[in-house]
Amino acid sequence: MSTAQQPDPRDRPARLAVGVVGAGRVGPVLAASLQLAGHRPVAVSGVSDASRRRAAQMLPDVPLVPPAEVLQRADLVLLTVPDDTLPGLVEGLAETGAVRPGQLLVHTSGRYGAKVLDPALRAGALPLALHPAMTFTGSAVDVQRLAGCSFGVTAPDELRLAAEALVIEMGGEPEWIAEENRPLYHTALALGANHLVTLVAQSMELLRAAGVEAPDRMLGPLLGAALDNALRSGDGALTGPVARGDAGTVAAHVAELRAHAPQTVAGYLAMARATADRALARGLLKPELAEDLLGVLADGAPGTPGTSGPQGTEGDAG
Repeated sequence: MSTAQQPDPRDRPARLAVGVVGAGRVGPVLAASLQLAGHRPVAVSGVSDASRRRAAQMLPDVPLVPPAEVLQRADLVLLTVPDDTLPGLVEGLAETGAVRPGQLLVHTSGRYGAKVLDPALRAGALPLALHPAMTFTGSAVDVQRLAGCSFGVTAPDELRLAAEALVIEMGGEPEWIAEENRPLYHTALALGANHLVTLVAQSMELLRAAGVEAPDRMLGPLLGAALDNALRSGDGALTGPVARGDAGTVAAHVAELRAHAPQTVAGYLAMARATADRALARGLLKPELAEDLLGVLADGAPGTPGTSGPQGTEGDAG
């Protein structure tokens, strides 16, 4: 077996000088992954103390400079700022002449496609929208998680190969999203990932209140199986009292939430109604049971007469 030492990626000739505008959780991670592919991070901008610490951790020895100077130093610039900040940032950089012709300008917003970069395009930049469909911690573990991660990609046809190459170099899988479909694409991801975090956090809080010492350990196998089943079978994976039409159990749930976590009632009712509709359409929920169940969910809505307290809500189940 060969004992030859493998070359250090840092010793390979750098192909692009990479800059980061916005050292949040995403930008330094993507720059670090591009560094592993042979590119060279040369500058990063960050305002808050947290972003500066993150940049120092993920991109050691890379200087912190103002955004305009990042563009002066870099061939490939990652614009990793919040969605609502992006249009103004692009316009400002273009107006001040910071954008250079032939410069690759990449944003990571899920909401926007390539058109948000039009001011930079008019200045000669090459616009790419590369959105990693993953949640980030801003730490080195994210670089490993990029392996196999899907990227929502939108770019002009002539830049298609360049966009795909960058995604693949970061370990990702390019998924082409039409410009007009970017808002719907981002809505779908937020609906699944962001709301999942809220649901899991609420579930853990309720389990702690019920005396469970390790709610994460209890939920891990259950949620892992539920996610796997949902990805494989869609609505066919629906289980639980709503899908079964157990109106009395659902009423008891609402009563417990009103007593112990009233702030979660509205979300529970909304998700239960959506689940009931999908279970009914799939044939999992019997129509004769759906009527009582939907009645409980309607009676449990805030401001509905007869729901002044847990006992009244539970009694409505019949």
